[in-house]
Amino acid sequence: MTTTATSLGPESFRTLLRRHATTVTVVTAPGSPPVGFTATSFTSVSLRPPLVSFCLDRGSSSWPTLARAGYVGVHLLDERQQETARTFATSGIDRFAAHADWRLGPHGVPLLASPVAWLLCRVTERVTAGDHAIVLAEPVQGQHDESGRPLVYHMGRYGSVAA
Repeated sequence: MTTTATSLGPESFRTLLRRHATTVTVVTAPGSPPVGFTATSFTSVSLRPPLVSFCLDRGSSSWPTLARAGYVGVHLLDERQQETARTFATSGIDRFAAHADWRLGPHGVPLLASPVAWLLCRVTERVTAGDHAIVLAEPVQGQHDESGRPLVYHMGRYGSVAA
């Protein structure tokens, strides 16, 4: 196998990172209208105290609401929720009108139906990092489905993990 090192501009950096398989999450926040977006940057940060993070482009239409939100929902999508992932990744639409299967949870946070797991999180910090913000949040409530399998994203495609 031959590999060649190249300098990393934005496009080559994106191409390289497509090789990183990750679970697909949708982050939601209360607002009028509520906002939500597909994220592949979700990760666990700390167990003591419990903290998670996700990143968001500060130029996105969701950022103004996320910049003020006190609470967010993080949904780890099920392998059957590819359409949900696509809907919440689409710009310029009312994502909640296009995805009718949700309800308002605590603190007015929109909660999607049937993910593998969801967390209700209190936002604790926002850190500017280049053109993005890293949002740190403390999970305060959650639920998971033992039988579900997560939706993953790799090389520009959705897939699932083998059982």
